[in-house]
Amino acid sequence: MSYEPNTLQATLDTVQSGGAILYDIARDPGRWALFLDIDGTLIDIADSPDGITVPPDLPNTLEQISQLLGGALALVTGRALVYADALFGSHHFPIAGLHGAERRSSSGEVQRLERSGDFAALKERITDQARQWPGVLVEDKGLAIAAHYRQAPEYQQQVEAVMTHFAELAGPDYMLQRGKMVLEIRPSRASKGEALRAFLSEPPFQGRIPIAVGDDLTDEAMFRVANELGGHSIRIEETAAQSIATSALPSAAGLRAILGTLAQQRKQAGKDAS
Repeated sequence: MSYEPNTLQATLDTVQSGGAILYDIARDPGRWALFLDIDGTLIDIADSPDGITVPPDLPNTLEQISQLLGGALALVTGRALVYADALFGSHHFPIAGLHGAERRSSSGEVQRLERSGDFAALKERITDQARQWPGVLVEDKGLAIAAHYRQAPEYQQQVEAVMTHFAELAGPDYMLQRGKMVLEIRPSRASKGEALRAFLSEPPFQGRIPIAVGDDLTDEAMFRVANELGGHSIRIEETAAQSIATSALPSAAGLRAILGTLAQQRKQAGKDAS
């Protein structure tokens, strides 16, 4: 989505539509399947992957909405599954990690792409190279590796050049994924879009209309599939940006507020029913 100058009303209409789509979940929960990115979408971006703060009520909020949807809520993230799980305590939602390279279904079954021994050696070379860039953080994700330059933007060009070089060395089974002040080499056979398709082929997601919510370039594949399947795509964006998302919300905090309202409505409905 992109906005031309002097289109404030169009921007406001788009933001309002993002909220309206999510509130529609409460009116007809059996119709929808909700797919949520984590960093920058559910949780505010921090200077480092380990520096994020999970609002204490967020895990329970997601659990309430998952119950409202009959379990048709999944997290779709660039984080490794084990690290994403740690963010939500005892709550283990269906989740696609590493952009879909590993995925846990609602039944608890986990599928992962195979590791490559050559890729392990390549990750060591990237880690050694990054020691020349104070402030650049290298995140070893197992099946992927990312270089974050948020704390050292002056090294952006060097990080771009080196990560592009190593992505080429990794071969056709890997690709370079760009994000917000991060470059990642990850398996090319996986994407957030394909993860969304996989979830929709299984209960309880099967037969439902997808709503995909994300904030970054890595979420565009998820948006594309949601759009193709007649669903909705919502981008979290504090400033206008190019995207194929069909609607928007201004911040992760705004999304959390809407989800919190939906969770409270479900709790109240449960009390009224009892």
